[in-house]
Amino acid sequence: MLFSNVLPWPKLALAGCLLLIAGTAWTQPQDPAERAALTAYLKEALHRDDSFQDRFDAEVWLTDMSARLASIIREPEQRLALLRSVHREAKAADLPPELVLALIQVESYFDRFAISSVGAQGLMQVMPFWKNEIGRPSDNLTDMDTNLRYGCQILQFYLKREKGNMRRALARYNGSLGKNWYPDRVFRAWKKRWYNGQLHYSGIY
Repeated sequence: MLFSNVLPWPKLALAGCLLLIAGTAWTQPQDPAERAALTAYLKEALHRDDSFQDRFDAEVWLTDMSARLASIIREPEQRLALLRSVHREAKAADLPPELVLALIQVESYFDRFAISSVGAQGLMQVMPFWKNEIGRPSDNLTDMDTNLRYGCQILQFYLKREKGNMRRALARYNGSLGKNWYPDRVFRAWKKRWYNGQLHYSGIY
Protein backbone atom coordinates (compact mmCIF):
# COMPACT_ATOMS: atom_id res chain seq x y z
CA MET A 1 0.00 0.00 0.00
CA LEU A 2 1.49 3.33 -1.03
CA PHE A 3 0.33 5.23 2.03
CA SER A 4 0.84 2.58 4.69
CA ASN A 5 2.32 5.17 7.02
CA VAL A 6 -0.60 7.55 7.03
CA LEU A 7 -1.30 8.64 10.58
CA PRO A 8 -4.09 6.68 12.30
CA TRP A 9 -7.31 8.58 12.97
CA PRO A 10 -9.68 8.44 15.93
CA LYS A 11 -12.88 6.55 15.15
CA LEU A 12 -14.99 9.67 15.02
CA ALA A 13 -12.60 11.42 12.65
CA LEU A 14 -12.53 8.37 10.41
CA ALA A 15 -16.31 8.14 10.35
CA GLY A 16 -16.52 11.83 9.49
CA CYS A 17 -14.06 11.40 6.67
CA LEU A 18 -15.98 8.46 5.22
CA LEU A 19 -19.12 10.56 5.21
CA LEU A 20 -17.18 13.36 3.56
CA ILE A 21 -15.93 11.03 0.83
CA ALA A 22 -19.44 9.70 0.24
CA GLY A 23 -20.80 13.22 0.01
CA THR A 24 -18.27 14.69 -2.37
CA ALA A 25 -17.94 12.13 -5.14
CA TRP A 26 -19.00 13.70 -8.42
CA THR A 27 -21.26 11.93 -10.90
CA GLN A 28 -21.55 11.79 -14.67
CA PRO A 29 -22.96 14.84 -16.47
CA GLN A 30 -26.71 14.64 -17.01
CA ASP A 31 -26.62 16.70 -20.20
CA PRO A 32 -25.79 14.33 -23.11
CA ALA A 33 -23.92 17.05 -25.03
CA GLU A 34 -21.76 17.88 -22.02
CA ARG A 35 -21.06 14.22 -21.39
CA ALA A 36 -20.02 13.71 -25.02
CA ALA A 37 -17.75 16.75 -24.92
CA LEU A 38 -16.10 15.66 -21.70
CA THR A 39 -15.67 12.12 -23.03
CA ALA A 40 -13.88 13.42 -26.12
CA TYR A 41 -11.71 15.80 -24.07
CA LEU A 42 -10.71 13.13 -21.57
CA LYS A 43 -10.04 10.52 -24.24
CA GLU A 44 -7.72 12.86 -26.11
CA ALA A 45 -5.96 14.05 -22.97
CA LEU A 46 -5.18 10.57 -21.70
CA HIS A 47 -3.53 9.65 -25.00
CA ARG A 48 -1.24 12.71 -25.10
CA ASP A 49 1.78 11.06 -23.57
CA ASP A 50 4.08 13.94 -24.46
CA SER A 51 1.86 16.36 -22.55
CA PHE A 52 2.70 14.77 -19.22
CA GLN A 53 6.46 15.36 -19.06
CA ASP A 54 7.53 17.17 -15.93
CA ARG A 55 9.54 20.04 -17.35
CA PHE A 56 9.54 22.17 -14.22
CA ASP A 57 12.20 22.72 -11.64
CA ALA A 58 9.97 22.13 -8.61
CA GLU A 59 12.50 21.45 -5.84
CA VAL A 60 11.53 24.47 -3.76
CA TRP A 61 7.84 23.64 -4.19
CA LEU A 62 8.42 19.98 -3.31
CA THR A 63 10.28 20.88 -0.13
CA ASP A 64 7.60 23.33 0.94
CA MET A 65 4.64 21.05 0.22
CA SER A 66 6.35 18.00 1.69
CA ALA A 67 6.57 19.78 5.03
CA ARG A 68 2.86 20.63 4.84
CA LEU A 69 1.94 17.04 4.02
CA ALA A 70 4.13 15.46 6.72
CA SER A 71 1.36 15.31 9.33
CA ILE A 72 -0.74 13.17 6.96
CA ILE A 73 1.91 11.00 5.28
CA ARG A 74 4.92 10.24 7.45
CA GLU A 75 7.24 8.60 4.94
CA PRO A 76 9.25 11.25 3.01
CA GLU A 77 9.65 9.12 -0.12
CA GLN A 78 5.91 8.50 -0.29
CA ARG A 79 5.20 12.21 0.14
CA LEU A 80 7.62 13.17 -2.61
CA ALA A 81 6.30 10.54 -5.01
CA LEU A 82 2.77 11.87 -4.55
CA LEU A 83 3.81 15.51 -4.79
CA ARG A 84 5.83 14.95 -7.97
CA SER A 85 2.82 13.28 -9.57
CA VAL A 86 0.43 16.02 -8.43
CA HIS A 87 2.78 18.72 -9.71
CA ARG A 88 3.22 17.00 -13.08
CA GLU A 89 -0.47 16.24 -13.71
CA ALA A 90 -1.71 19.59 -12.42
CA LYS A 91 0.73 21.48 -14.62
CA ALA A 92 -0.15 19.31 -17.62
CA ALA A 93 -3.79 20.35 -17.09
CA ASP A 94 -2.80 23.99 -16.45
CA LEU A 95 -4.07 23.83 -12.87
CA PRO A 96 -2.48 25.12 -9.64
CA PRO A 97 -0.93 22.07 -7.90
CA GLU A 98 -1.84 23.55 -4.52
CA LEU A 99 -5.52 23.60 -5.41
CA VAL A 100 -5.33 20.00 -6.60
CA LEU A 101 -3.83 19.10 -3.22
CA ALA A 102 -6.75 20.83 -1.49
CA LEU A 103 -9.23 18.93 -3.65
CA ILE A 104 -7.52 15.63 -2.82
CA GLN A 105 -7.63 16.48 0.88
CA VAL A 106 -11.40 17.03 0.64
CA GLU A 107 -12.11 14.06 -1.61
CA SER A 108 -10.00 11.26 -0.13
CA TYR A 109 -7.66 12.67 2.53
CA PHE A 110 -4.79 11.26 0.43
CA ASP A 111 -6.03 7.68 0.50
CA ARG A 112 -5.55 6.31 -3.00
CA PHE A 113 -7.73 3.30 -2.13
CA ALA A 114 -10.71 5.42 -1.03
CA ILE A 115 -14.06 4.39 -2.49
CA SER A 116 -17.19 6.48 -2.03
CA SER A 117 -20.71 5.21 -1.44
CA VAL A 118 -21.42 5.66 -5.17
CA GLY A 119 -18.22 3.94 -6.29
CA ALA A 120 -15.91 6.89 -6.99
CA GLN A 121 -12.32 5.78 -6.59
CA GLY A 122 -8.92 7.01 -5.55
CA LEU A 123 -7.26 10.27 -4.65
CA MET A 124 -9.54 12.50 -6.73
CA GLN A 125 -12.60 10.21 -6.49
CA VAL A 126 -13.02 9.43 -10.19
CA MET A 127 -16.08 7.45 -11.28
CA PRO A 128 -15.13 4.14 -12.97
CA PHE A 129 -17.63 4.52 -15.81
CA TRP A 130 -15.21 6.97 -17.47
CA LYS A 131 -12.79 4.13 -18.23
CA ASN A 132 -15.30 2.41 -20.51
CA GLU A 133 -16.59 5.71 -21.81
CA ILE A 134 -13.20 6.59 -23.30
CA GLY A 135 -12.18 3.06 -24.25
CA ARG A 136 -9.64 2.39 -21.48
CA PRO A 137 -11.36 -0.29 -19.35
CA SER A 138 -8.07 -1.65 -17.98
CA ASP A 139 -7.04 1.63 -16.35
CA ASN A 140 -6.55 1.30 -12.61
CA LEU A 141 -8.05 4.27 -10.76
CA THR A 142 -6.26 3.33 -7.54
CA ASP A 143 -3.00 3.96 -9.37
CA MET A 144 -1.79 7.36 -8.26
CA ASP A 145 -0.69 8.71 -11.64
CA THR A 146 -3.75 7.40 -13.48
CA ASN A 147 -6.20 8.83 -10.97
CA LEU A 148 -4.52 12.22 -10.92
CA ARG A 149 -4.47 12.39 -14.71
CA TYR A 150 -8.19 11.66 -14.94
CA GLY A 151 -9.13 14.04 -12.14
CA CYS A 152 -6.98 16.96 -13.27
CA GLN A 153 -8.11 16.75 -16.87
CA ILE A 154 -11.76 16.55 -15.86
CA LEU A 155 -11.42 19.61 -13.63
CA GLN A 156 -9.64 21.49 -16.43
CA PHE A 157 -12.49 20.62 -18.81
CA TYR A 158 -15.00 22.15 -16.41
CA LEU A 159 -12.78 25.17 -15.81
CA LYS A 160 -12.74 25.87 -19.54
CA ARG A 161 -16.47 25.33 -19.75
CA GLU A 162 -16.97 27.86 -16.96
CA LYS A 163 -14.60 30.39 -18.57
CA GLY A 164 -12.10 30.37 -15.72
CA ASN A 165 -14.58 30.47 -12.85
CA MET A 166 -13.00 28.03 -10.42
CA ARG A 167 -15.94 28.00 -8.03
CA ARG A 168 -18.32 26.83 -10.73
CA ALA A 169 -15.76 24.38 -12.13
CA LEU A 170 -15.36 22.75 -8.72
CA ALA A 171 -19.13 22.58 -8.28
CA ARG A 172 -19.40 20.84 -11.66
CA TYR A 173 -16.65 18.43 -10.68
CA ASN A 174 -18.62 17.53 -7.59
CA GLY A 175 -21.99 17.49 -9.35
CA SER A 176 -23.38 20.33 -7.23
CA LEU A 177 -23.47 23.23 -9.69
CA GLY A 178 -25.38 26.16 -8.25
CA LYS A 179 -24.33 25.38 -4.68
CA ASN A 180 -21.29 26.68 -2.80
CA TRP A 181 -20.66 24.11 -0.08
CA TYR A 182 -18.21 22.00 -2.07
CA PRO A 183 -16.09 24.82 -3.57
CA ASP A 184 -16.01 26.48 -0.15
CA ARG A 185 -14.73 23.26 1.40
CA VAL A 186 -11.92 23.02 -1.16
CA PHE A 187 -11.01 26.69 -0.78
CA ARG A 188 -10.90 26.35 3.01
CA ALA A 189 -8.52 23.40 2.72
CA TRP A 190 -6.38 25.37 0.30
CA LYS A 191 -6.21 28.46 2.52
CA LYS A 192 -5.58 26.50 5.71
CA ARG A 193 -2.86 24.11 4.52
CA TRP A 194 -1.72 24.70 0.94
CA TYR A 195 -1.83 28.48 0.39
CA ASN A 196 1.36 29.88 -1.16
CA GLY A 197 0.03 32.84 -3.10
CA GLN A 198 -3.07 34.19 -4.79
CA LEU A 199 -5.00 32.03 -7.23
CA HIS A 200 -5.83 34.03 -10.32
CA TYR A 201 -9.26 32.67 -11.07
CA SER A 202 -12.71 34.16 -10.80
CA GLY A 203 -15.17 32.87 -8.24
CA ILE A 204 -12.62 32.24 -5.47
CA TYR A 205 -12.86 35.30 -3.24
